[in-house]
Amino acid sequence: MTESTRPEARVPRGFVDRRARDLAAERAILDAVSEIYERYGFERLETGAFEYADALGKFLPDADRPNEGVFALQDDDEQWMALRYDLTAPLARFAAQSWETLPKPFRRYAYGPVWRNEKPGPGRFREFTQCDADTVGSARPEADAEIIAMAVEGLQAAGLPAGSAVLKINNRKLLDGLFDAHGVADPKQRLTALRAMDKYDRLGLEGVRELLGKGRLDESGDYTKGAELASTAIVAVESFLAAAGSSDLSRADVVAALANLGLGEKGEEALRELEQIDAALTSMGVAQDAARIDPTVVRGLEYYTGAVFEAELLLSTTDEKGQPVRFGSVGGGGRYDDLVARFTGERTPATGFSFGVSRLTAALRAAGRDLAAQVRGPVVVIAFDQARMADYFKVAEELRSAGVAAEVYLGQSGMKAQMKYADRRLSPAAVIVGEDELAAGTVTIKDLDLGRALSAKVTDNAEWREQRPGQQTVPRADLVATVRKILDQAS
Repeated sequence: MTESTRPEARVPRGFVDRRARDLAAERAILDAVSEIYERYGFERLETGAFEYADALGKFLPDADRPNEGVFALQDDDEQWMALRYDLTAPLARFAAQSWETLPKPFRRYAYGPVWRNEKPGPGRFREFTQCDADTVGSARPEADAEIIAMAVEGLQAAGLPAGSAVLKINNRKLLDGLFDAHGVADPKQRLTALRAMDKYDRLGLEGVRELLGKGRLDESGDYTKGAELASTAIVAVESFLAAAGSSDLSRADVVAALANLGLGEKGEEALRELEQIDAALTSMGVAQDAARIDPTVVRGLEYYTGAVFEAELLLSTTDEKGQPVRFGSVGGGGRYDDLVARFTGERTPATGFSFGVSRLTAALRAAGRDLAAQVRGPVVVIAFDQARMADYFKVAEELRSAGVAAEVYLGQSGMKAQMKYADRRLSPAAVIVGEDELAAGTVTIKDLDLGRALSAKVTDNAEWREQRPGQQTVPRADLVATVRKILDQAS
């Protein structure tokens, strides 16, 4: 192969290579959140990476080539399959397929990779890990509240300190009631208005007002056509958005403010549901500043049927260049009572929450709160002589049998390079078994953790060599105990 025909080593846009540090951070989040879900009585479910494309429904604009939004392929029976876009569509298929044999309501959690054929951005990938919890078969608002409570607890367990994220709660029926009460009947006009309201955090009231009216010209010169609502409807939407008021308002205060707006029959139903959610959250000890009712939350416009909730990150975050970057939402969910019905024809109530673990990991790192900044490597047994490899492997196996991760260096380099290798692996210790040690029945153990700590303070190389910090020779019988002491000091 000539140099001109060699492929360039590169990662496709939206995909990332992840080493132990990244994987350990993600695993720490998943382990912590899974423990919470199981404590609430949710069972784990795992489904395949592929689903038949028709099961993913709304993401398939072209039946002949359903590849917009998803990564799809055609099987040898000419049926289209697609990598799962999220973990909820597979749940709906599973519930419809297995409903007769499932305990009802069915409470499950799931985690794993999902794939989206979309434009990547900061913290937004084409392949990423999600972690979901859902209840299928309960229409009670308390089921929504329980999901919200788990989301709050789960995000804290994932590494977000109290006050660094908030669960914002709304109800789609409030929005329907608002539009019904003010004569906004056209579905396209409603959708445009909802999309305008969704930009409230970014554009503020003035920007939303323009998008509710004729339209808005942004700083780049692009013009976005507005919803062209009547002036009375625009005023009503502004009052609705303002009902959230200060973040110091309690959930009950926000419900009371919304109740004064006259939101019709659907709005009244939504307010009753929000009152029940608030009562349940309060009984579960969920703080007012951890989960707030916020009428500005608009998500899943063609998906959610009742309560909706979104986890917003409040931490300050920066990119690799130190520039501020806004992650915003790190998860969300809501009530979706129509999804299972796509398969069965019968409405089945369901509610759930999902957060992007990969996105949350990236956000934590950008905020300087990496859960696995230092992933420990194994103890490294230094190899001096090919003829003595059996002795080195016996040392490594003795450590492994005692539950200590260990490896024999299998490269071709000398002592200095092997120590550098162990240091790059962030190994806690290196074990030296030279001819002198073998003859005396001893091992020499170098405490690399202590060495790294001291090297930052010692500037004189002669002093460093004389002190030989953290290195000790002990009887072979004391190998495991000595290494364990080093590991215990690091924990």
